[in-house]
Amino acid sequence: MTKGNINVSVENIFPLIKKFLYSDHEIFLRELISNATDATLKLRHLTTIGEAQVEYGSPKIEVKINKDHKTLSIIDQGIGMTKEEVEKYINQVAFSGAEEFLEKYKDSAKDSGIIGHFGLGFYSAFMVAEKVEIITKSYKEGVSAVHWTCDGSPEFTLEDDKTKAERGTEIILHIAEDSTEFLEESRIRELLLKYNKFMPVPIKFGTKTESLPLPEGAAEDAKPETQEVDDIINNPTPAWTKAPNELENEDYQKFYHELYPMQFEEPLFHIHLNVDYPFNLTGILFFPKLGNNLNIEKDKIQLYQNQVFVTDEVKGIVPDFLMLLRGVIDSPDIPLNVSRSYLQADGAVKKISSYITKKVADKMASLINENREDYEKKWNDIKVVIEYGMISEEKFYEKSDKFALYPNVDGQYFLWNELVEKLKPIQTDKDGKLVVLYASNTNEQDSYIQHAKAKGYEVLLLDSPITPHLIQKLESSKENISFARVDADHINNLIKKDEPAIAKLKDEEKETLKKDIEEAVNDKAYNIQLEDLDSQDAPFIITQPEFMRRMKDMQMTGGGGMFAMGGFPDMYNLVVNANSDLASGILKAESSEDKNALVKQALDLAKLSQNLLKGKELTDFIQRSFEQLKK
Repeated sequence: MTKGNINVSVENIFPLIKKFLYSDHEIFLRELISNATDATLKLRHLTTIGEAQVEYGSPKIEVKINKDHKTLSIIDQGIGMTKEEVEKYINQVAFSGAEEFLEKYKDSAKDSGIIGHFGLGFYSAFMVAEKVEIITKSYKEGVSAVHWTCDGSPEFTLEDDKTKAERGTEIILHIAEDSTEFLEESRIRELLLKYNKFMPVPIKFGTKTESLPLPEGAAEDAKPETQEVDDIINNPTPAWTKAPNELENEDYQKFYHELYPMQFEEPLFHIHLNVDYPFNLTGILFFPKLGNNLNIEKDKIQLYQNQVFVTDEVKGIVPDFLMLLRGVIDSPDIPLNVSRSYLQADGAVKKISSYITKKVADKMASLINENREDYEKKWNDIKVVIEYGMISEEKFYEKSDKFALYPNVDGQYFLWNELVEKLKPIQTDKDGKLVVLYASNTNEQDSYIQHAKAKGYEVLLLDSPITPHLIQKLESSKENISFARVDADHINNLIKKDEPAIAKLKDEEKETLKKDIEEAVNDKAYNIQLEDLDSQDAPFIITQPEFMRRMKDMQMTGGGGMFAMGGFPDMYNLVVNANSDLASGILKAESSEDKNALVKQALDLAKLSQNLLKGKELTDFIQRSFEQLKK
């Protein structure tokens, strides 16, 4: 038997491991399972290249709890270790066996899936254990098994073991009093499913009972025999590890529900990521039904490294606009610190983020080309992601003309070039600028939509919460384009043409009319403007200036520059049709009381059409209207 001191650079590394190295003690299991997987994959690689003259077989990793002895064991059938290797890899803390292995076999092992971090990863066991034992036997011929023991001090014992005949390693954790939760089956199962659900080697945790098929001719009431089988709790070959041509749509749907068992809605579609240069990256992203919901739960994309779960906080790796999606990203090239937290500032992370952005843009373009009708049906459920990407990622925006849709109020969908081609002949104003009209709520803005359609104009339906940011982006990047919400002004002012206006009133009469209306309205929130409109047009129309309303909308969803610092007052235009009979009636009214009554009733009707008449004003309006009906 050998006794010695672990080669560490501080007097006692274990309190430091327990307190500082890992933020969450539960990940000790992830590290130990990863090491067991690493040992198994090493053996597979060595047998594949002919260096290990052993039968690889169908190895698995077993996790056992013994409550009586207060132990938790992790057993693998992998490469094992000789006495010299235990001295090197265990007693010299932070010496990574995987790194040396990869260096030695760098040409043939680069794609073998070896996980690494054997050094400090193993010592995470001391976060929950007061004593740790290793019983291990190398795959090499003619070597004995060895037994290493350490009680959490720098001292260890190492001796030959006569009981272990099969290759592989068993790590036995004697669980400390403050960590007895890790002796509960439910807790260990929870952690295995969280961190190791898709590890590439089968993980056995207990047994389960399965029914055997009944023999032919068995009686109807015969009970099937049962047998105990290994309870393998992980899926070693999840969908993202396969090539896209190996999978059907049903396979992706099944995998989605494997990731999110409590999610009952099917995803709209998926994007399979698979790249090996200039970095390795695989994964599958799913588009859930989003509608206009920007507040959907984020952090649903899981980050793995060689099928080891790392985190579901992928900000930086996945562009912000895609945080609304779900799925898996797996890359051995994402840099991790010793506790497997990824390093966001690393250059490789930025490259991966850019690649994912490009891949999603390409997928959108291919989807609309493959089946435009189906893509249009799904647009309302995905537009928030696409529009968010357009305003936040320049590379994504540059490609968006190929897949971003602009629907009109009648349910027709246009790509940008199609839209411009359709609008240019009819919606170019007298200054040569193309004016794109849009509505955000077809019910509230119906009268304005109808006025625009009566002139042959198209009205888009842009009703997502980030519409103000999107149209600002489009106006700043597209040439000679402006957007105007259909209720921002009278339609003649939104798209000004070189058409003479016929005026019924003289200039002096207009001045008198404007003064009468201003006195009756007496509200600084309304800017009175007289327009020579068609006599059949509404006499009073309330509009909200495009700029002010847009800034207010942007403030509500974040942004808006200086306006985001605080609220600003509502401001409206009260457009008065000087050619209407009402305008003439106000002028002819004999008393100021009559003028005020006419203006008040017309203003309230205009407010009502814009859903601005509320509270006491609405009560008074209804009561006044009933009184007039009596007359």
